[in-house]
Amino acid sequence: METQIQKRIEPTFSDSFGHGWYTMGKYFLVLLLLVIILGLVTFPAQFVRINIDNDTFHWLGKVKDYIGLGGIAVLGVFAIIMGIFAFFYMLLVVPVIKFGADLMFVHGARGIRPQFETLVKGFTENYLHIILASLLRIALIMLGMILLLVPGIIVACRLAFVSYLVMDRKLDPIIAVEESWRLTRGHGWTIFGMAIVSFFIFIAGFIMFFVGVLPATIWVKSSFASLYEAVITEKNGAAVVAEG
Repeated sequence: METQIQKRIEPTFSDSFGHGWYTMGKYFLVLLLLVIILGLVTFPAQFVRINIDNDTFHWLGKVKDYIGLGGIAVLGVFAIIMGIFAFFYMLLVVPVIKFGADLMFVHGARGIRPQFETLVKGFTENYLHIILASLLRIALIMLGMILLLVPGIIVACRLAFVSYLVMDRKLDPIIAVEESWRLTRGHGWTIFGMAIVSFFIFIAGFIMFFVGVLPATIWVKSSFASLYEAVITEKNGAAVVAEG
C-alpha cells in the first residue's frame, strides 16, 4: 500500500520551487509529454514572424529569376494566407491548450495525476472566457509596457494567476483579473523573483544541448502552479498536499 505523507506548502519562493521539483519527479513522464505537446501546438504560430531586411529582398530577387513575377505573386498570397491562419490559430486555439495545460500542472501540484482530457476541456467548457481572459491579460500587460517597463512587469506579476482561476474556478475574465490581482497582493516580489530564476533555469536547459529545456519547463510550470495552490489556500491555512 502506498504511504501518503502530508507536506505543507507555504506561498514562498523556496516552497514553490521545492514542491515544483517534487511534482516534476512524481509525474515526470506525463508532464514531459505535456510540454512536448505544448511545443508542437505553438509551432505553427511561428508563421506570423516575418523578418524583412535587405537579405530578404536579395533572396526574392534570385527566386524571381527562376519562377518569374507570377510565381512571386503566388508565394506572396500563400504567405498572407498562412499568416492569417497563424494569427487566428494563436488567437482561438493556442490559449485553450495553454490554459488547459496550466490546470494540469495545478492538478499535479495538488497530488492529482494530470489527465490529458483536461488539455482540451476548454474547447467544450468555458471557451469564450478563456479567449477573452487571454486577450485581456495580454492587453493589460502591453498597456503597462507602453506606459513604462516597470508597470508592465508589475501587471504581468499580478496577473500570473488568471489562467488558473479561469480554468480552476471557472471565473469570467474580468473577475479572474480582479481575483488574481487580489490573491497576488503581497506575493509580487515572490512571483518576480521566481520569473528571474526561471529565466536562468531555461538558460541552463539550453546549455544542456537544448534537451534540458523540457525538464526546465516542467519544473518552472510546476513551481508556479504550486505557488498558486499555496496562495489560494493561504487564508484557510497552509496548503497541504499528499505525498507518497
